[in-house]
Amino acid sequence: MEEFMLLENQLCFAVYETASEFNKLYTSALQPFNLTYPQYLVLLSLWETDSVTVKELGEKLSLGTGTLTPMLTRMEANGWLRKERSKADERRVFIHLEAKALEQKQAITNIISKEIQSCHIELEEYKQLMERLNQLHHKLKNRVN
Repeated sequence: MEEFMLLENQLCFAVYETASEFNKLYTSALQPFNLTYPQYLVLLSLWETDSVTVKELGEKLSLGTGTLTPMLTRMEANGWLRKERSKADERRVFIHLEAKALEQKQAITNIISKEIQSCHIELEEYKQLMERLNQLHHKLKNRVN
């Protein structure tokens, strides 16, 4: 049992350290575009489905409006997207990509792909890691309290 309690044997610490390395990788890769990692996630989501509400975007990214709203405001000020209040229901705000986000998509995805490849993660390994992380996420999310 003593061995289990060592820091180096803690799954939570391994995940924390890995997340920290990912943050460094993405921070460096996104710096030329003046984007943060969370802003990149917003773009990824909008590249999949443009013109969604702030609420829908928040649910997809697991971000609350307190975090999402100021980030979207900064992204709007930098020309990545625009917010538009619904005419039918003023409580709903839609997020739309601007031309800049579409024009820069290929350059951003190329640099991210290059950075991931620099880690020497093969496609099959990538798929396996994704599967295992998704399983872990599901188990943690659905744990019995």
